[in-house]
Amino acid sequence: MAPCRPFDCIAFNFPEVESDLTTVFKQFTNNQISLGEAAGKIQKLLPDSLTPDQMDAYLDKSFATFVGVPELIEWCISNDILFMINTTGLIGYFQRIFAKGLLPRVPVLSAHPMLRYPRKASDPSYVYELHETWDKGRHTEAVARLMDIRADKIILLGDSGGDGPHFEWGAAAGAFLISSMIKPSLDNYCREKDIAINLRFGLDYTQGCGQDTQKELQIDFMNLTSTIEEILNR
Repeated sequence: MAPCRPFDCIAFNFPEVESDLTTVFKQFTNNQISLGEAAGKIQKLLPDSLTPDQMDAYLDKSFATFVGVPELIEWCISNDILFMINTTGLIGYFQRIFAKGLLPRVPVLSAHPMLRYPRKASDPSYVYELHETWDKGRHTEAVARLMDIRADKIILLGDSGGDGPHFEWGAAAGAFLISSMIKPSLDNYCREKDIAINLRFGLDYTQGCGQDTQKELQIDFMNLTSTIEEILNR
């Protein structure tokens, strides 16, 4: 839901490892290595852990979302719709986002613990540590069970191969699957696993064309509200 990658905050503060980070990221999103293997490689590259001040410097300079994402989160909250961020991004990244008020505070976060700061009142009420991509489905299932949410009322949003196992879980459970700015890696994963994507939203990169950030920023995520209402009311 943003035009950035999970490791951009690291590259911003340690530009000397940016090329290696890009290589690791491509290996991961193309399902050549696991998330755990990617995290291990990244930790070996880092001269030190990111401090909150370093993370804030990155956010002050580079934080961005796609159009309508903050409003969509706020709309869900105001309509008693649980919005869960379930990502390979870093827990510490989202802790600072919520501490700085850059996004509405969501109730549930599932993210990677490679970077995690001491808990603050601005943190989500429930924080799940995501070590591998298949943890996304496990965590979604755990939250659905905790909140008594039926599987056919769950909507999953994903863009790359790292979301493949989550979509695989969702397809088996009966969730509604939305691809957003879909990359070839997710399209290939779903095709190989015979997973039907219910809605393709935004740009389609499955033909291998380069990322077009300007066109991406013309896509308004608030346009998903009618689909969400339809799924929840059926």
